[in-house]
Formats: sequence, structure tokens, C-alpha cells
Amino acid sequence: MVSFIEEGRKMASQNVIIPAVKSGLNVGMFLPGSQKPPAPPGWPGRKKILLNNLEINGAARINAWVDSMRASSPTHLKYTPSLAEDQSSWILQHPSALGMFEQIIDASKGKQIVMFLDYDGTLSPIVEDPDRAFMSKKMRKTVRKLAECFPTAIVTGRCRDKVYKFVKLAELYYAGSHGMDIKGPAKGSKHNKVSESVLFQPASEFLPMIDEVYKRLVEKTKSTPGAKVENNKFCLSVHFRCVEEKKWNELAKQVKSVVKEFPKLRLTQGRKVLEIRPTIKWDKGKALEFLLESLGFANCTDVFPVYIGDDRSDEDAFKILRDRGQGFGILVSKFPKDTNASYSLQEPDEVMDFLQRLVDWKQETPVRR
Repeated sequence: MVSFIEEGRKMASQNVIIPAVKSGLNVGMFLPGSQKPPAPPGWPGRKKILLNNLEINGAARINAWVDSMRASSPTHLKYTPSLAEDQSSWILQHPSALGMFEQIIDASKGKQIVMFLDYDGTLSPIVEDPDRAFMSKKMRKTVRKLAECFPTAIVTGRCRDKVYKFVKLAELYYAGSHGMDIKGPAKGSKHNKVSESVLFQPASEFLPMIDEVYKRLVEKTKSTPGAKVENNKFCLSVHFRCVEEKKWNELAKQVKSVVKEFPKLRLTQGRKVLEIRPTIKWDKGKALEFLLESLGFANCTDVFPVYIGDDRSDEDAFKILRDRGQGFGILVSKFPKDTNASYSLQEPDEVMDFLQRLVDWKQETPVRR
């Protein structure tokens, strides 16, 4: 049997291009063995425009793009009785992971918990300047203790080196650039069943192209106040958190004019950010599977992966867990969103509380795990 790691390396060497994906979010089917049924496909929540793969040709596309940028901003949701009803319905389908902690622990008994954590909006608050998205000392201490108890990985759209400078924990696995830059612990891990070191970069040949697009985007967007282009090594981010809404259309056109010249790159959207990535079959979900195999949990029935994230890009990992029927995803959000996650937490402080409860549970009865 060919391993997932071997398939990944073969895929990377062949530079497989993904086809264009239609807009919309597919809700994963519930498989036997899953710990919790998914939200029903017809969940009557507040409709949002979700563009999975933003197309970049034509004025209509620009308008749809700007509408999607606007929908991604929760500050535009006015609190109304209708919204309150939607939120109550959504919480029933995606209950608090803190409130359901005992049920979660019951589902994990007899299995190895493996933790996957997004960074921005999960371990650190979303801030106006992405270069100042620092995690608190208390959060760092909690994540350090978590890694002593369970295999733990950071999976982020950020450059791996940059997120490492934020987290500063050598005992973790790091998957940067949406999983296109994966590296194992610098100081080793007691949880790793595989002796060889982990380093995987399936999009290496795109580096010159990414650097060129970065330079062009910086030049093209410099006339838009508040726009910030970030080079995440294997992908790019155009942050519009500090851009006036009336300038979003202008920014969309600027980005379009650059990206349309590079058909091997695709455009996706996150929280107040537009992201440019290589069109290879790789995302945070693939990174999760790769890391599970790297840790020695390939085809294991006694593994319990937990993925916590707040962004659209984390949906790929949430869906993988639903399809596998193992573990679960936790969405970090104060607002209702279409998601494949099973549970929810409202903000990084609640994430820290949940992680600390996991640590306390593990340390209280270590012999029974």
C-alpha cells in the first residue's frame, strides 16, 4: 500500500494542478463512528456569500468578490431578533466545546488525542497589523503544557518561520503556508512514533513565481491606504482589515490585474484577507493527514484528532475529520457561519480555557490514558 506521505511527495514532484472549484461550501456527510452528527444541510442560518475559489475575470466577478469581502466582516452584522434566532439555532448545531467537554472526553477514551491549532484568531487575537499578532505568555504556557500531553501542531496560512517566532515553542510541529511548508519539532517529540525528521514542501518550484507576484502586488496596491501584502513563502496574503470599505473595489481590481497573469496561482479568501496560492492539490486538510502519518497514526482507528481554527481555510481540515469519522473540528467564531466543524468556541480566551481543561484532564489521571 502506498502511504499518504509517498503520494504527497509524488504529487508534489508532478506539480498536479487543481481544477477550478465552484463557489459554495459543501457540508461533509456524517459517517458511522463520528462523534457528533453534522449540522443539517438545510440549516436556516443567515445566508452569507462564500466564494471558495474566487474567479478573477470580468466586472461581475469583481462585484461578487467585493460582496464576499464585505460578507467576511462580522462587523457588518447588526444585532436583530432575526440574527439572535439564527445564532441560537446555530449554537444548537455547533455547541460550545467547553460546555460539551465531558462528552468530548468520553468520545476520546481509549484513543490518542492529536491536537491541530490554527494561529491567527485561534491562539492570538485578530489585530489590525498582522506583524503584531502576538500570543500571550499565558497562551504560550498553555500550549507548551498541551504539547507535553499530546502531539501538537500549528497549521497556519502564515510563513512557517514567522509563526515560529510568534509561538517560540520548539517541541511543536509547524505547517506554514496552508500546509505547504511542514517541519517537525526542532528538539524532538516523545509522541513521534517515526524516527525520521519531518520536512515537506510540495510547492517549492513555485517560489520564484510567488516572489515575483509579491513584488508586483506591493507596487500595484501601494496607492490603496491600509492595504498590506504579506509574503508567506509559498503563498501571499493581501490584508484589507485597515482598508476603507469604499476602497475595496479598487483593491479587488488591483489584485485581479496581477493575479490574472499567473494561471498557476489561485485566489481564495479568509477573514479580512485575500490569499494567493499555487494551484496544487494541497491544503490544511492534506497537511493534517500528512502529519498524522508522519506521527505514525496512518490507518489507525485509535487516534482522535482535534482541529481548532477560525478561518475559511480551516474548513478543509474540518471536512477531512468528518469524512474520516475520527475526532472533530472546533470553529472559533462569535457569529454563525456555515462550517464542517462539530463544536464552537467564541474567541482565543475560550480556546485557552479548552486547552487547559484538556491538560488538567490528562494530568489528573495519566495512568488511564
